[in-house]
Amino acid sequence: MQIKKLTFAAIACAAAFASFLGTPVRAEEVKAGDLVITQAWARATPKGAKIGGGYLTIENKGTAPDRLIGGSADIAGSVQVHEMSMDGGVMKMHPLDKGLAIEPGKVVKLAPGGYHLMMMDLKSPLKKGDRLPITLEFEKAGKVQVSLDVESVGAQGPTASPSSGSKKGMKGMSPGMKM
Repeated sequence: MQIKKLTFAAIACAAAFASFLGTPVRAEEVKAGDLVITQAWARATPKGAKIGGGYLTIENKGTAPDRLIGGSADIAGSVQVHEMSMDGGVMKMHPLDKGLAIEPGKVVKLAPGGYHLMMMDLKSPLKKGDRLPITLEFEKAGKVQVSLDVESVGAQGPTASPSSGSKKGMKGMSPGMKM
């Protein structure tokens, strides 16, 4: 009886350890004041591309609103906060001149097909498997360093969390459409 209990415990521990090793644990959680930033990732870009998209989730655990107003990265000339939307069957993308509000107690997800970071004037392609350091700038939390995990060109979310990404997707976008 004692051996069966020990064997079961050993198998359970081994299974738990194996599942931990099999799960990518790259995405980090970054705290800045009352903000918690998770699931930071970007899509790889083809050679010669001058723009790239970055995505992440921001939770405001505080009682006061904050605002993501932009960012910077050594690999890009500028980092802007953009919104993509559909208007009469036409996909439109534009910068959010006043930034993106992060209301208290709310979670804001930057994902394909909606809000996102637009890295302009890329100096080199974003390559799958790289970690891209970027500085986000918030109205109240100030400058915050995060790293974007670079996923494949058509990724819909970070590898560590395959269910993340926009439910809207890129429907309506022509396969050859360039942004």
